[in-house]
Amino acid sequence: MTITVFENCTIFDGISAALLDNHYIVVEDGVIREVASGNTTIPHAHAFDVRGKFVMPGLIDAHFHAYAAKANINAVDTMPQALRSAHAIKNLQQALQNGFTTVRDAAGGDVGLRLAIDQGLFNGPRFYFSGRAISQTGGHGDMRAPDHDPLCPCQYCGVFAVVADGPDEVRRAVREELRRGATQIKIFVSGGIISPSDPVWMNQMTDDEIVAAVEEAETRRTYVMAHAHTAEAVLRCVRNGVRSIEHATILTDEAAKTVSASDAYVVPTLATVQLLVEYGEALGLSDIAISKAKEVGESARLSLEMLASAKAKIGFGTDLLGDLMARQSFEFILRGEVMKPLDILRSATSVNASLLCEDGNLGVIAPGAYADFLVLEGNPLTDISVIADQRKLLLVVKDGSLVRNELF
Repeated sequence: MTITVFENCTIFDGISAALLDNHYIVVEDGVIREVASGNTTIPHAHAFDVRGKFVMPGLIDAHFHAYAAKANINAVDTMPQALRSAHAIKNLQQALQNGFTTVRDAAGGDVGLRLAIDQGLFNGPRFYFSGRAISQTGGHGDMRAPDHDPLCPCQYCGVFAVVADGPDEVRRAVREELRRGATQIKIFVSGGIISPSDPVWMNQMTDDEIVAAVEEAETRRTYVMAHAHTAEAVLRCVRNGVRSIEHATILTDEAAKTVSASDAYVVPTLATVQLLVEYGEALGLSDIAISKAKEVGESARLSLEMLASAKAKIGFGTDLLGDLMARQSFEFILRGEVMKPLDILRSATSVNASLLCEDGNLGVIAPGAYADFLVLEGNPLTDISVIADQRKLLLVVKDGSLVRNELF
C-alpha cells in the first residue's frame, strides 16, 4: 500500500467555481481517498507541499489520433507498423506531458497501445480507443483519391478507417472493432477536410446505417461518436441516437438548441481547423483540403457560440495531426475567445468524463476518483492562457505518480 499526501493545495475540483483553499489530497494506490482542509499527518505517507498553487483534475482530450504521424493520411497508411507505433508512443507521451492524463482516440488507436500503457511499457495517458472508424464508400474515411483506380476494386481499409456500405456491413464492421477491444465506435456522417473525394456538406451514411452502429455499440454498453460538420448531419446524429458529435462547425441555432435538448454531447475542435489553414501547405495537404479547412473555419467559432448560448453539453477535443500535435493546448486559447474559463475547464475535465461514461472516476478531484491531477503556476479561471503555457505546468500526476515534475 502506497500513500501520498499533497498538502497546501488550492483546488479546482472540476465542477465548482468555488476554489478549495488550504486543502490536502490523500492518494492511496492511485486513487484519491480523502480531500479535506487544513493539515494531516499520516504515518509512513510521502508528503508533498505544493505551496498554495492551483491544483485541478488532469485534462481529457476527447478527440485524439495517436497514430497521426502525418497530416497526409495516405503516407501514414503506407508507413511500416513499427514506425507508426513509435510515432504513436511519442504522441501519447507528449500528450501526458501537456497535462492530458486521458485521451479518447477518435480513429486508428488500438488495443496494443492500450495494453502497452496499462502494462507500464511507456508513460502515456489513460487510453480510450475507437479502433478503425466506419466510413461509407467515398466518405470521409475513404482516402482513395478520385483518380485512384486500383487493379482490385476492393473496399478501402486503412489505419484510421474501414469502408462499409449498408446496415449489415456496418453491423459487421462495428462488431469487428468491438471484438478487437474498441471502447467506443466512430462513424462519419458528413464530409470532411482531409478526405479527397467528398465535399464537407455531403450527407454520409443512411439513417439505417447509423442506427445499426448505435444498436451494435449498445450491445457492449458503449456508444457511437460521429464526425459531423453540418447542421443537417448533427440533427441526423441526434435523431438516430449518437452520443458524441464531433466538430459541429457549420451549425444553425435550431441545431444547437436541438443538441442541447438531447442526451448528446458535442466536441468542437477549433485548433485543428485553424492550424490546417495556416500550415496545411507545409504539411503536404492538397489544395482541396486547405480550401475545405477555410470553408469550415469561417463558421466554426460562430457554431461554438451557438452551442454555448444554447447550453449544450460541450466536450473538449483537439483532432491534431502530424507536427501540429505539439499545439494541443492551443484549443484553450481559441475557446477563450468564445467561452468562459470555468466552462472551458469543465469541458476538459468533468464534462468529458461524463462523455466517456466515467463520472466520478475521471475529471474531478474527489474521494474515489483516479489520482490524476495537475499543479499550475497561476489561475486559469481568471486567465485561461495559464493552462496553455507549458512553463506554468509544474506538476502532472497520473495514478498518484509524478510523471512531470517542475516543482520539487
